[in-house]
Amino acid sequence: MDRHDLRVEVPWGEIRGTVWGPDQGRPVLCLHGWADNCGSFNTLIPLLPQECRYVAVDLAGHGLSSHRPAGAFYSMVEYVVDVRRVADALELKKFSIIGHSMGGDIAGLFAALYPEMVDALIHLDNFVLLPTDTTEIAGVMRQGMDELLRYEKRPEQKRKVYTYEKAVQRLVAANPTLPERSVHILLERGLVQVEGGFVFSRDLRVNFKNTHRFSLEQSLDLLSRIQGSVLVVLADGSVEAKFSEYAQKKFTPPLLQCLHDRNHSVVTVPGDHHVHLTSPEVVAPAVSHFLRTKVLLLPTSATHKL
Repeated sequence: MDRHDLRVEVPWGEIRGTVWGPDQGRPVLCLHGWADNCGSFNTLIPLLPQECRYVAVDLAGHGLSSHRPAGAFYSMVEYVVDVRRVADALELKKFSIIGHSMGGDIAGLFAALYPEMVDALIHLDNFVLLPTDTTEIAGVMRQGMDELLRYEKRPEQKRKVYTYEKAVQRLVAANPTLPERSVHILLERGLVQVEGGFVFSRDLRVNFKNTHRFSLEQSLDLLSRIQGSVLVVLADGSVEAKFSEYAQKKFTPPLLQCLHDRNHSVVTVPGDHHVHLTSPEVVAPAVSHFLRTKVLLLPTSATHKL
């Protein structure tokens, strides 16, 4: 499948990425997860329908995209605005979105706020809009703010320089379920060469707590506003592990019920959180079937220009 680099100018720099597929293919925006980059789709996209045009972006502060200005937060709302910036730059009036983990939250919120622009959503190991217990929201918001403020008071520190081998070891240690071949894929955009070796490209501020949180009630309301078809692909060894046992019992049933009531699809595949990268052949059949039946059968219109 043909591919080329993408650059979209934004007020503080540029959003980078990779575009796969034919010029006139149905547009599918691909949003990666926290601390990853658009390389996480490198093994999955070649297995998906060739009639689509896949636009995989490095979210701000990740991969090769510019870091946000000093003093700025990395939160869901800012990322949603970035999606709109990319869509406007590419003249996308209607498109589909594949979102992994944090990218799925961004996709879900975008589709709830701009439902007329999204014809289909595919969530990879993500429940569309993960809620936070109302008793924890204030503390999480404050933590994210305090982390940013502490960071701004530190003297500017030079980023640690690694040999390539040490960078691989660090990423493997942080993601023990990732095989080394997947680590090499992520590091293609996750490292920048400097004098003496390599530094990780992502902004340290992406590690801070996301300050925009939703209660279960708000998540369900936003989910009800999505007009396009939705496919949720859960990894059997992953997504619910993010919840405490109490949160699993509180959040999972109503989220699944809401998806069921709106005739959305939920499938479970064997694997861990990065199964779309490590075992794309497990994920591709469900995603491909969804794209063929929910997207490619829709009437064609002049909705994009790349």
